[in-house]
Amino acid sequence: MEQQPTSAVERRLAELGLELPPVAAPVAAYVPAVVSGSHVYTSGQLPFVDGKLPATGKVGAEVDAETARRLAATCAVNALAAVKSVIGDLDRITRIVKVVGFVSSDPSFTGQPGVVNGASELLGEVLGDAGVHARSAVGVAVLPLDSPVEVELVAEFS
Repeated sequence: MEQQPTSAVERRLAELGLELPPVAAPVAAYVPAVVSGSHVYTSGQLPFVDGKLPATGKVGAEVDAETARRLAATCAVNALAAVKSVIGDLDRITRIVKVVGFVSSDPSFTGQPGVVNGASELLGEVLGDAGVHARSAVGVAVLPLDSPVEVELVAEFS
């Protein structure tokens, strides 16, 4: 029998047809999330689904902007899993303070903010007012494992 989500945040994810995955294993020398005071800082999260990247390549070339937007939302779900791994209950989140999204971009692609909206909008849908945050959307030449997107966040909790 499938275990029912216990937190309101996880129930909201379930309503959206999503569930928290296991925390992705680091691909280098770091941990997925660190607590400092009342904040959690996540490492950059790739859009792993069942341990694999659903797409690779540059946005604006091999990956279209809408696919990248959905992948950014997956990154945000993975970041929430990393937050849960260190605070135990996502209902403890009082605010997403900052989101940084990296978009592996074809040189002609300038729609990074629209791609990172995938993560921002998911956080707003799941956390309501606590999901409203400051943000950067950065175009980069390449990301680990040729991922199209990577998202990190800072969450405040009580």
